[in-house]
Amino acid sequence: MKIVISGGPGTGKTSIINELVSIGQIVFHESSREITTKYKKLGHDQLFLSNPIKFSEILLANRIKQYKDANKFNSKNCFFDRGIPDIVAYLDYKKVTYNKDFTINSQKYKYDMIFIVEPWNEIYKKDQERYESFNQLIDIDYFIKETYRGLGYEYNIIPNGTIQQRVDYILNEIQ
Repeated sequence: MKIVISGGPGTGKTSIINELVSIGQIVFHESSREITTKYKKLGHDQLFLSNPIKFSEILLANRIKQYKDANKFNSKNCFFDRGIPDIVAYLDYKKVTYNKDFTINSQKYKYDMIFIVEPWNEIYKKDQERYESFNQLIDIDYFIKETYRGLGYEYNIIPNGTIQQRVDYILNEIQ
């Protein structure tokens, strides 16, 4: 199964993903931080903010590659730190006009299960790549949910708790 862990920035996705890796699950990591870091070195402070389409095109190519690479694994489950529809959600959140390739690919590459981590003020914190406020995070959460819902997905909300409790919830749901 292809399983997406989604949610806004600072919701605990990375901690969940890292725990899934540590217990031997196949995981495809989010590449937006790598893109941001690479372009910072080239003089773009926040590529998504300065050129959201270019950033999103690079991200789309990476996520399609991850999706296809998952087919190479002889594993029951492959986890993705965000899915292709997250790109559309962020573009909609920023009110950026984009071409139909983003929507077409969101419809073409379907995932089996979606898990969403909701905003949780107690764990949220900004860092050098995370520029959104907690209130912006709430808006992003809305767009992520609406995008997946609009594509016909039903999603599971990962309850707040320890990292282990959150991972246990996911593993119990996919059995």
